[in-house]
Amino acid sequence: MATEIYKTPTVSSKTTKRSPVAAKTYRGISTIDPNSSSFKVFDIELIKRDIVNHFHIRYGEKLENPRFGTIIWDVLFDPLTDSLKEAIVKNVSDIVNYDPRVNVDKILVNSYESGIQIECVLTYIPYSITETLRFNFDRENGLI
Repeated sequence: MATEIYKTPTVSSKTTKRSPVAAKTYRGISTIDPNSSSFKVFDIELIKRDIVNHFHIRYGEKLENPRFGTIIWDVLFDPLTDSLKEAIVKNVSDIVNYDPRVNVDKILVNSYESGIQIECVLTYIPYSITETLRFNFDRENGLI
């Protein structure tokens, strides 16, 4: 007579039907706007905030990822030559394309009074919306 050393477990499968998700929703928080009654940020506004946060990190400053960040802070006082413009365009393209929710269509780099101005034409992939963002890197005030 054979004795059972262990019992074979039985698993009952209860399938629950879930309603399909109508649209992707990205949720996050931001404490940047002091006039806001809530720190919650959604969708395109969250994607923009993530990109702006990436531009606030100097290249090589992030722990365990020295290739993360922007070179613009290190070249603000350098003359804006064609080779420097190309390097900035490549860096900005890498930053924007780092986020899989966005695709960069066009990047323009110009100097202005006391800094560098970046103009990016972005497409938010989940929403098929194209928008132009303008970043002003100022020598005195930082990213405006």
